[in-house]
Amino acid sequence: MSNENALWSHVEAKKDSFCALADRVWDTPELLYKEHQSAAAHREMLEAEGFRVTAGVAGIETAVMGEAGQGGPVIAILGEYDALPGLSQQAGVDYHAPVTDGGSGHGCGHNLLGAGALLAATAVKGWLEANGVPGRVRYYGCPAEEGGAAKTFMVRDGVFDDVDAALSWHPMSFNGIIPPLTLAVAMVDFHFKGRTSHAAVSPHLGRSALDAVELMNVGVNYLREHVPQDSRIHYAVTDSGGIAPNIVQERATVRYSVRSLKRKDMQSLVERVTNVAKGAALMTDTSVEVDFISAMSEMLDNPPLYKLLQRHMEAVGPAQFDAADLEYASRMQGTLTEADIEAAYLAAGLDPRDTPICDFVVPYETRGVPMLGSTDLGDISWTVPFAQLAGATYAIGTPGHTWQITAQGKAPAAHKAMVQVSKALAGAAADLLSKPALLAEARADFTDRTGKTPYQSPLTPDARPRAA
Repeated sequence: MSNENALWSHVEAKKDSFCALADRVWDTPELLYKEHQSAAAHREMLEAEGFRVTAGVAGIETAVMGEAGQGGPVIAILGEYDALPGLSQQAGVDYHAPVTDGGSGHGCGHNLLGAGALLAATAVKGWLEANGVPGRVRYYGCPAEEGGAAKTFMVRDGVFDDVDAALSWHPMSFNGIIPPLTLAVAMVDFHFKGRTSHAAVSPHLGRSALDAVELMNVGVNYLREHVPQDSRIHYAVTDSGGIAPNIVQERATVRYSVRSLKRKDMQSLVERVTNVAKGAALMTDTSVEVDFISAMSEMLDNPPLYKLLQRHMEAVGPAQFDAADLEYASRMQGTLTEADIEAAYLAAGLDPRDTPICDFVVPYETRGVPMLGSTDLGDISWTVPFAQLAGATYAIGTPGHTWQITAQGKAPAAHKAMVQVSKALAGAAADLLSKPALLAEARADFTDRTGKTPYQSPLTPDARPRAA
């Protein structure tokens, strides 16, 4: 791994400005497709570092791409920077203290994800220039991972068609690879339309859209008994039709999130949920409009890339935490339950250790109890050979999408872990650019898998990116 020392030096030389970028994005949390300040911060950094920049990728205002190098293969490093609603939180404390009541916050660490990925791409750019190696590195700033499925739309638009391999990472409790096991998901709104009326004087003239929503929810609850065991169905009533009980509600909307291990099973389940909605409309003499919001595929494995990332993560090693880092992580663990911490170790396939924050790299073959979520990286993995790393940026056991994640998002420990992962990503990308056999192995595995099961976009033809 002769590339490593030079790449690590590039990362070390640039790390302070990229930690500042991560903090800047943390300070301006923005939701899906509204990440204008965050995207601008990444674009400005790309321009300052001399990348060739493309804004508004795939027609998405908050998507950005920077490229460096000439000829050769194209290696992409993917970043994100969207936040989550309701997770506003002061940094560096161990108690719940929103900066803005009801405001947004980086409760999934995407401020670190984007900055760390861009730091890795910048290091590869410097290495390409110093060594005259043919090849290109691209940084993709991808918005709206949290429910907006921007990468799925970008894939559909052909943004990654000429990419040879792609890498990314995510803040987690542990260092190592992120096992390629996720759920395919679709998000669908069901808009019911009825007829308003006076609920006491002329109830027989009304047709309640809210009744239709409630009946749909009952029907889906019965459906849950008859779905594959790894399927998930969640819902939220986004419009209940008003607050007056003496008016028959003429409109109501419920949003469903439907997940399965395989894209085809998810799509089949969406059809069944849709049939329940049609039945609810029939029972209530209302109408229903099915509004397909977004969808994501499950992750496709690529062992050659995962093993490559593992080797580089082991070579880099974990972040070196000091006493202050350990003390803060211990205080954060004090806000968690024993079940939270136990679940993290179970998911990683590890026995509990006497450390509040991960100071080791999880061995490659270690597998735990899968905690299945969904990500639009799944559609990347069906389009180009892809793998991702985990970096231990927060106290072991901290659940995702919580104020505790937001609180730790600017901590020195988080910065240290981000830098280490950037080194590993940069090293793996440089190997793919300079060692054709490695890239060929990854592409052969990808071709074999997609040859057996060709990719089909989970999006409907009329689906378009939309803000929350």
